Amino acid sequence: MKNLQKGIFYGQTNETIELDGLTLTDTVYTHPKVDWHYHENAYFTFILEGNVIEGNKKETYTCSPGSLLFHNWQEPHYNIKPEGFTRGFHLEIEKHWFDHIALPDHNLQGSINIRNPDIKLLMYKIFRATKIEGADAGFSIQTLLTETLSKLAADSNILPDKKPKWIKVIEEILHDQTGQTFTLDDLSKRAGIHPVHLSRDFSKHFHCTLSEYARKLKVEKALSLISLKKQSLTEIAYECGFTDQSHFTRCFREVNGLNPSAHLKLLSIK
Repeated sequence: MKNLQKGIFYGQTNETIELDGLTLTDTVYTHPKVDWHYHENAYFTFILEGNVIEGNKKETYTCSPGSLLFHNWQEPHYNIKPEGFTRGFHLEIEKHWFDHIALPDHNLQGSINIRNPDIKLLMYKIFRATKIEGADAGFSIQTLLTETLSKLAADSNILPDKKPKWIKVIEEILHDQTGQTFTLDDLSKRAGIHPVHLSRDFSKHFHCTLSEYARKLKVEKALSLISLKKQSLTEIAYECGFTDQSHFTRCFREVNGLNPSAHLKLLSIK
């Protein structure tokens, strides 16, 4: 099985930024299929454009724009790229970097398909820092990555069977039906929980209010749709459940730090 060294991915690399213990690459995938292999460092794969299927010993992930995976070091996996243009952003982390921030990497075993919108939005910010600040983005990237890994480790330490059943139901509804309009009564009935209990206890598990979480998911969906480059920003706004273009732009900027058109321009920077 092939062991890929630092900064090496199958495809055409547009840009590589090397920091102390971190390597960031912007790569266009060119191989229809990549057989089983592993990388010497732990790393994130963030799909910017297109689609890719990635499998490991336990699961297979169908990744589209906005999909975020984490692999611990030497985790075997394979890739299949459907027809069309596919572009990924990778962030490799050397072992001594984990030691430097006193975060043990053994808390992040195997491969993880990340759904937490807070972590995905942080990865968008890291990508944005590389395009705006370039090689001078070291401090921004290190700060954002430390927060990213801290949140990921916290999520990984929560066993799925320890979550209340209503949390799982609400989480599935919000993720699978992003863009639809819900009322508190509707969600509480579907989860089998009192509305007051839902409103009060939601933040204990998600660290934000129910409305804030739904807004993050809407913006995250908008980010992935923008990457597809198939719809206008107005069409994306309505598909994601925003009442109008100005509401979309305002929420997008509040959550992601810039407006939708600016994000679209960033994607064109190779």
